[in-house]
Amino acid sequence: MEAVEAVPRPNGLRTSPPPAVPGPAQEQAPGTTPDPGAAGGPEPGSAPRTVWPGSSEPLGARFRTGPDGRPGTNFALWAGGAESVELCLFEADGTETRAPLTELTHEIWHGFVPGVLPGQRYGYRVSGRWDPWTGARWNPAKLLLDPYARAVDGDFTLPSEVYAHVRDWPERQIADTVRDNRDSAPLVPKGVVVHDDDDWSDDHRPKTPWSDSVIYELHVKGFTKRHPGIPEELRGTYAGLAHPAAIEHLTRLGVTAVELLPVHQFAHEEHLERAGLKNYWGYNSIGYFAPHSGYAAGGTRGEQVGEFKRMVRALHAAGIEVILDVVYNHTAEGGELGPTLSLRGIDNRGYYRLQDDPRRYADYTGCGNTLHVVQPHVLRLITDSLRYWVTEMGVDGFRFDLAAALARSMHDVDMLSPFLAVIAQDPVLRRVKLIAEPWDVGMGGYQVGAFPPLWTEWNDRYRDAVRDFWRGAQHDVRDLGYRLSGSSDLYAWGGRRPYASVNFITAHDGFTLRDLVSYESKHNEANGENNNDGTHDNRSWNCGAEGATTDPGINTLRRRQLRNLLSTLLLSTGVPMLVAGDEMGRTQGGNNNAYCQDNEISWIDWSLLDDPDWRGLSTLAARVIALRRAHPVLRRRAFFSGRSQTPGGLPDLTWFTAGGQEMTDDDWFASSHTIGMYLSGDDIPQRDAQGVPITDDSFLIIAHASHRPARFALPGHPWADSYELLLDTTAEDQSRPPGTGYPAGGSVTVPGRSLLLLRALPATTTPAPRTSSH
Repeated sequence: MEAVEAVPRPNGLRTSPPPAVPGPAQEQAPGTTPDPGAAGGPEPGSAPRTVWPGSSEPLGARFRTGPDGRPGTNFALWAGGAESVELCLFEADGTETRAPLTELTHEIWHGFVPGVLPGQRYGYRVSGRWDPWTGARWNPAKLLLDPYARAVDGDFTLPSEVYAHVRDWPERQIADTVRDNRDSAPLVPKGVVVHDDDDWSDDHRPKTPWSDSVIYELHVKGFTKRHPGIPEELRGTYAGLAHPAAIEHLTRLGVTAVELLPVHQFAHEEHLERAGLKNYWGYNSIGYFAPHSGYAAGGTRGEQVGEFKRMVRALHAAGIEVILDVVYNHTAEGGELGPTLSLRGIDNRGYYRLQDDPRRYADYTGCGNTLHVVQPHVLRLITDSLRYWVTEMGVDGFRFDLAAALARSMHDVDMLSPFLAVIAQDPVLRRVKLIAEPWDVGMGGYQVGAFPPLWTEWNDRYRDAVRDFWRGAQHDVRDLGYRLSGSSDLYAWGGRRPYASVNFITAHDGFTLRDLVSYESKHNEANGENNNDGTHDNRSWNCGAEGATTDPGINTLRRRQLRNLLSTLLLSTGVPMLVAGDEMGRTQGGNNNAYCQDNEISWIDWSLLDDPDWRGLSTLAARVIALRRAHPVLRRRAFFSGRSQTPGGLPDLTWFTAGGQEMTDDDWFASSHTIGMYLSGDDIPQRDAQGVPITDDSFLIIAHASHRPARFALPGHPWADSYELLLDTTAEDQSRPPGTGYPAGGSVTVPGRSLLLLRALPATTTPAPRTSSH
């Protein structure tokens, strides 16, 4: 065992060296500091490279012309508490050349290396004290990924050598304090020098207004992996998503934006690797500038950057915006027993929130660590990354995973936090779409409705209210009324608009829409956690049988419930978000936490579009999206007031009981499974670009969740002189509207568990002849 320097530690914890352990690891005693020359991996195998002073700005590896007119690359790394930094360059055969960065400016280590060209693989070794008791975890034996690396070559696996501590130390309670001096370089991916010279001059961003947006959440691999129209070599990749066959489905459906599950470089967790599984969703980021190399068809030495850009261009050309789901709240390094891949080894105390006991990490994310966003360099890392994806990668917005964790100042969530303040004033970021997942797992983390103007939010109260209504669990319609009309109780403050609410019924986590009407309990056995993972609160109803069944009555009811849920989502005020595959009846077999299922459980089965039982669902979705696009009253930019905007006019929104009466306070509290929502097209407080008031048709939406049919009295004059039925969710064939006409003041029979959409017609309009039994 090498010589060590003892450091006093808390009472009861030894400070003498532990016994030697067989193998290449060189362990250090808990609370000790190694001899400076005792660690750092093998000596480099080739001659040192020339390093000129270079510049501390910008951070990362930037290819450019050197002071002598020849090309090279400037390297700059923030490592505030480090004692030294070595740049490590790797040849194709793995040979490592180390180049010390001796220039230090404002805690940034930097240097220019002549002759380093795009495609060069690199990493860093950072030296400093090993003293986990104070949060210091430097270990130069571990090769570290540049946080600003714009491409990563290779995939992260987690053998014991990539841990800065001895992972298998017999005394588990102090294992994280015992340093592992084995070299990790042969086992970890490397950053890649990339030359970005794309000015995007030929790209045209769609710039879809929030009120006109329809978001489609998809997984790059899962959306394309089984698509028969995409060449096999492109399936599961950025190039596959850019393929005309993929884009054709999006344009036929009519969505305006894709929200991509994480595409930052991510790593797989150790427990999943042991079980033969992978992190499929990607919420385990480690490289905030690098497109995940596993989704690249054309190579990983920088080619993935160009491939991603071409995908964005292709989507933009089709009128579709690109929104990224981003995970800036934590990294793949986990807690104190996690691997050392990047930030932990660069400056653990500088990048992560630590507890009062600095060995431990503050965990507001449920993932082992939380980035310390209050620190200026961490805030810079995040905002530099965001601006890079906007200005150089062409994306149009971001959905922030566990956004409440980013809004914490010291401990509490603070809507005046540095992160939110910086975003609000940033001339680039304040102009893109910003979506918060407005909660985290810490105390006080639930913040739905609390984010400031500029932000939209995932509205889980919309999800719960709509699920409860259609499964028959709501005993009144109070909450549903708020959710259908834009959730003014949550968002009508500070100049926010109805599109502050991103309405969703399903998302990547939880049941698919089909599983929501097919299962009452989760079935996550394939995840290897004895079905203990995933939420128990599904708010689902299986319609009479658990899972797949041959009962024709149950299957017919399930398809009707899917049409009810989809129609409700797309007709509600706010921004609707669909999950890829829900429009064709995708199932995960009852798995409500398929984060580790990189297989047919998660990949979209495109044969459903040819299945006569399911193909009508996508037709319905496309038709209702087209209705929404054609009628501004269905995508309002201002909250309803319940009053007329013009003297003698109708209120902009009126609620009706099944008896055709305007709802009173008592009606809102009464037990009911039926609600009528009248939207007046004459009272839209919107004007076009030239200031002309916008008018539209008026509509009556009738939602009926009881299993029994009901008679609904249609409002008479002045609401309408007649009505035309545009949508009836009981119909299996949704290729065209029913066109049935009804006189105002009459009634319509609403079948059990169904939704009707009727257009209100004035006396000058002749409705189609009545041909239905309704």
